[in-house]
Amino acid sequence: MEYKSQNVVCQNCKKDFTIEPEDFNFYEKIKVSPPTWCPECRAIRRLIWRNERSLYHNTCAFSGKSIISMFSPETKLVVYDRDIWWSDKWDPFDYGMDYDFSKPFFEQFQELLKRVPLANLGNTNMVNSDYANHCLDCRNCFLLYASITVENVLYSTGMVNVKDSLDLYKIIKSEQCYEDVLCGSIFNTHFSYDSDECINSIFLTSCLNLQDCLGCVNLRHKSHCVFNKQYSKEEYEKIRASYNLDSYIGLEKFKKKYAEFLKTQFRRFAFIYKSINVTGDNMIHSKNGRMLFDIFGELENSKYVCHVAAGLKESYDGYGAGAHAEFMYESIDTGVEGSRQLFSIINHSCLATHYTYMCYSSKFLFGCIGVRNRDYAILNKKYTKDEYEKLLPKIIKHMQEMPYTDTMGRVYKYGEFFPMELSPFSYNETIIQEYYPLDKKTVFEYGLKWKEISERDYKIEIKSEDLPDHIKDVDESIVGKVIECMHKGECNQQCTEAFKIREDELKFYKKINIALPRLCPNCRHFERLKKRNPMKLWHRQCMCDPTSQSYDGQSKINHFHGKEKCTVEFETSYAPDRPEIVYCEKCYQQEVY
Repeated sequence: MEYKSQNVVCQNCKKDFTIEPEDFNFYEKIKVSPPTWCPECRAIRRLIWRNERSLYHNTCAFSGKSIISMFSPETKLVVYDRDIWWSDKWDPFDYGMDYDFSKPFFEQFQELLKRVPLANLGNTNMVNSDYANHCLDCRNCFLLYASITVENVLYSTGMVNVKDSLDLYKIIKSEQCYEDVLCGSIFNTHFSYDSDECINSIFLTSCLNLQDCLGCVNLRHKSHCVFNKQYSKEEYEKIRASYNLDSYIGLEKFKKKYAEFLKTQFRRFAFIYKSINVTGDNMIHSKNGRMLFDIFGELENSKYVCHVAAGLKESYDGYGAGAHAEFMYESIDTGVEGSRQLFSIINHSCLATHYTYMCYSSKFLFGCIGVRNRDYAILNKKYTKDEYEKLLPKIIKHMQEMPYTDTMGRVYKYGEFFPMELSPFSYNETIIQEYYPLDKKTVFEYGLKWKEISERDYKIEIKSEDLPDHIKDVDESIVGKVIECMHKGECNQQCTEAFKIREDELKFYKKINIALPRLCPNCRHFERLKKRNPMKLWHRQCMCDPTSQSYDGQSKINHFHGKEKCTVEFETSYAPDRPEIVYCEKCYQQEVY
């Protein structure tokens, strides 16, 4: 069947969005109705089901043991320590329910969610990393989130193959790094953004293959540069030492100087590396996709997906998807050798599943929770293959004829993701608050939950202003002391008001010769988030103007557009009202290569 583009009014925000012919083809392949929510509202609806960073002290309902959990005790959910959850000491089919055609499916799913034991954290194969969540194959980590194959890393999010590092956001294949954002294949490189294959450098933006450089932007294949100016090795070392980055005062002074330098530099419209026919930002080795963000490679024919591990094909609408998966739709933390996992949360290595939560290595499931290595089940009740195949279309028809309607009047038929109001998490507990921040009043107006900050009784031992200015003046007595966060809980960054320095953390600061932080890990995370562009796109035109000069003082009339302004248009995550000078890929390459 040949489809045409169709304009649709979003059921949630009431704004128009367009469903393209290739979208209809995808929905036909997976046998779901086209969405009634726009792409952004669909993303918000998914993200409210993903709590990465809010961890709580809870109690294992099986053993009574104290555990760390992403589910707060207030949820009243049944939570098991992960070792018990993965064991044979309980059977998820013991909680099976008959499907009830007298009430909406999502009401029945909510009943099941209150009964079935959940793993305390969304982790797989973790060693000595109790304070981590949504991670796979990591060891010796602390406050690590959404990461794969990581070792000895603290206070970081979105790591892939990273070792011996602190305070990072979306980094791949790197080692001994600190305070970096959206970088890859870097070593001993700190306070850098959108830079790759760099060594022994600090404060870089959009750089490639630099060694021993400081405060540079848009440089390629250089060494011993400061603010894009070339120096000898001896001159470089002298200049770098003069900035006193081992001093907190010196470090903050340099940050301001570098911020002013950044304002004078052009930016590329997006980081899209070795990719074909794609729109989005921060992606490598991808083809045929739209609205893609933070893609770590091998993506094909997909749309509206973010934070994708290597290997995702023919998939729409996901966050934390991939690791060799295909035909995913409306998913959170789903993939790992999986196929046709539709409407899924924390599901790995599954086949042909619908509306599943925390299921692994299973196939042919509908509305199941906590199922592992099983098949043919609905609401955790086991069926034969024939029984399942006869009942499934009846349930889908029932969801169309008796949909769930939430408190705001939004209708959820088969083909829509889980209702937001059924999430066990409050709005400000989840990563939705990082990308679509709202205040408490607005959250309540949307009919959603808000979690109040628990009363804290920290006994502050060291005020942030009393910390030693120089790292050389810090001794081991600071380890474990309660340090006041400089924000003092007065920000909107989920401030914990206090923090501690670990022994391994102190050794790291001394090794790289950088001053101690003054903010708690949460505030540091939100400060890093400010450096990245939003996961949105605007249609713009290249700002390259031949009447101006390039950063090295040369004329731009040698660009392909000659003496005329560049007319190339593109989709970019730089909003039109932002101050940056944004170039198309051709103009950018002519300036930096």
